[in-house]
Amino acid sequence: MFKTFINAFKIKDLRKKILITLLLLFIYRLGCWITVPGINPGALTGTANMDNGMTFLGLMNSISGGALANASLFALGVSPYISASIIIQLLTVAIPPLERLSKQGEEGRKKINFYTRICALVLATAQAVGIVVSYANSDGFIDTRLFGASAPIWLTCAVIAILMIAGAMFTVWLGERITDLGVGNGLSLLIFVGILSSACTGIYTAIETTVQDIDYIWTIVVFLVAVVAIFSLIVFIDNAERKVPVQYAKQVKGRKMYGGQSTFIPIKVNSTGVIPIIFANAIVTFPQMLISIFWPNTPFADWWTQYMGTSSWVYIVLTALLILFFAYFYSQITFKPDDVSKQIQQNGGFIPGIRAGKPTAEYLGKISSRLTLFGAIFLAFIALVPSLVFNALATTVATSTLINAFSVTGLMIVVSVALELDKQLEAQMLMRNYRGFLK
Repeated sequence: MFKTFINAFKIKDLRKKILITLLLLFIYRLGCWITVPGINPGALTGTANMDNGMTFLGLMNSISGGALANASLFALGVSPYISASIIIQLLTVAIPPLERLSKQGEEGRKKINFYTRICALVLATAQAVGIVVSYANSDGFIDTRLFGASAPIWLTCAVIAILMIAGAMFTVWLGERITDLGVGNGLSLLIFVGILSSACTGIYTAIETTVQDIDYIWTIVVFLVAVVAIFSLIVFIDNAERKVPVQYAKQVKGRKMYGGQSTFIPIKVNSTGVIPIIFANAIVTFPQMLISIFWPNTPFADWWTQYMGTSSWVYIVLTALLILFFAYFYSQITFKPDDVSKQIQQNGGFIPGIRAGKPTAEYLGKISSRLTLFGAIFLAFIALVPSLVFNALATTVATSTLINAFSVTGLMIVVSVALELDKQLEAQMLMRNYRGFLK
């Protein structure tokens, strides 16, 4: 990937896009360190809900590069827009008008993007209000210097919520500008940079702690070896695919003969990516977030944390089942065997040994189901087992910091974004070389 980046930087047009991308990413990271007026700096640092990368707030904090723990302007990051886009995608399958709109080309895509932004605004409002209500009564959260000590608390809370909502929508705007003017998918790159920032902070804290007590270095070495092994496994599964051969018959049109070529249909083992893990974690941890907002420090909250918390068997089993469900559900959305079979038949193609039409669709559906099952089991394993092992190793501040920085979900997002960026850079370089050959 580094070689591709260096080669792309030598091309003038790509160099300009890369510099624009880096500038916008710098603006985003700068906003992640500017504290929202009305909140005391460091008021959320070390909060229990954000120290655990498996909770909803912990996941938001990790993908935003610690912006949520810093109570910054971009504390919500791109999580409201990501959740909104997933919701709209799911509703596109369930609601026929949205499904028809998705098939209307560029105009339909613009309308769906508009609905996604509206949904993101609603989710950002709900998350901002929930965070402010949850921590408003905490000692040291409200900075009374904003409107004076005599001003009502609700006024300061309203300003904090509005600024968080504005920061979330500005983050979405930055991501769209990166997509239009820079390289790669802007929103994915913002998450990518946030996770890398959390990882760098975790490494620095771990090294600083280990220098004070050298005996902890072996625990950190074992943890980092496990991270490299998991990283390699994620890369291997992310690139794994089943190539279904397709043969196109020869066709005579006028005086020319077309077709007669052999190709394949790539069906990825993990076609859903990290979406099932994010959605499953969001649903399982959502009741815990409501309890922390409306019923904090109550016997019911203690019971829920003990028997339904992230370390309980109920949480583990429920999360695994939800990952399996969303993996199958999202696979049905992204890969439709009937449409693929119809497209192959219209182009005069066929799968060797399989008749065209319904048998081809059934054959592709069987392959997709088997691969989805394997991918879903992999996601459930990679989301739960390493996290439990890492938590067992969290005997020191150093290892706890590394575990929060190197969450399995974060590693999967980093791998997916890095591979996609590498493919886009190679495609753009190939396109420019092709144009130069024509000239």
